[in-house]
Amino acid sequence: MGQATTILGIETSCDETAAAVVRRHGNGRAEILANMVRSQFDEHKAFGGVVPEIAARSHVQYMDHIVAQALAEAQLSFADLDGIAATAGPGLIGGVLVGLTSAKAMAYAHGLPLLAINHLEGHALTPRLTDGLAFPYLLLLVSGGHSQFVLVKGVGQYERWGSTIDDALGEAFDKVAKMLDLGMPGGPLVEEWAQKGDPDRFSFPKPLLKEKRLDFSFSGLKTAVRLAAEKLAPLSDQDVADICASFQATILKILDNRCRLALARFEAEFPDQRPRFVVAGGVAANKAIGQLLKDLAIEYEAQMVVPPIKLCTDNGAMIAWAGIERFNLGERDGPDFQARPRWPLDSEDMALTEKGDAE
Repeated sequence: MGQATTILGIETSCDETAAAVVRRHGNGRAEILANMVRSQFDEHKAFGGVVPEIAARSHVQYMDHIVAQALAEAQLSFADLDGIAATAGPGLIGGVLVGLTSAKAMAYAHGLPLLAINHLEGHALTPRLTDGLAFPYLLLLVSGGHSQFVLVKGVGQYERWGSTIDDALGEAFDKVAKMLDLGMPGGPLVEEWAQKGDPDRFSFPKPLLKEKRLDFSFSGLKTAVRLAAEKLAPLSDQDVADICASFQATILKILDNRCRLALARFEAEFPDQRPRFVVAGGVAANKAIGQLLKDLAIEYEAQMVVPPIKLCTDNGAMIAWAGIERFNLGERDGPDFQARPRWPLDSEDMALTEKGDAE
């Protein structure tokens, strides 16, 4: 029976100001003592998307308050913590700087270790927080900023099997919503309209579908949606519903193809192990996508883990947990650790990034 580890986690990579306190007990059991998230939805709503400068200012305004809230909820003080973890990238650099700089100041003021966390690693390790999942497992990360297949072999050991070469899946949903003037949040509104539409009315392209690599491309699909909408303008409600339904149906076909390839690769690389399949990111909340992935997991006899949606979207608990994993491996970061707008998860690209190259 080891010692308990308690970490404060701070997340500011986009438009949520988040702080959480997570504890791993001596027996390995994880417990979220507090998980506070302040959305900036209202600040950005009028602009139809996230404005980086507004996001950064809002993080500055609410950071101290959200941390105080998290500690109060956990009924702890800084003296009860073992360390402070903060997202150090990737993300909107202004927001990342606010969170990381705040964490550095708090760590210095209270004599605590700092853990600079890759936001993507927070997502990648979440199933170990929620389900105690053992390594290795296949992660499908689908969010507003990322669409990736990652083989998670251990803490800090990641192989990116595929990624988007242009837009992320959540970004594609949001851009389609903006084209059709549906409002915010874009993804859920496209899903809502799709339920009322004919998925067979429009035949949209499925980029890269005939290729065996595991990459995604959604830019051509998005362009096809725009051209269809322009051709029909002004759009009736039924036109909007049919475009959304056809767009979502195309996404489902792309995901089905890519996930089959990824699961087959996992089976080939780990023939003696039942596949472990993790889905994370806000797009996992889409019911049609969720059902497709569940059906695939059943077909491949895979153990499927989908963390609760509040832990799939940006949150401080996943950052705190990644901090705990790294803390218990003896890792610490210094006050000179730099915020990174780009920070790929796999180590080969990570090395390039540290030399100053782009992702």
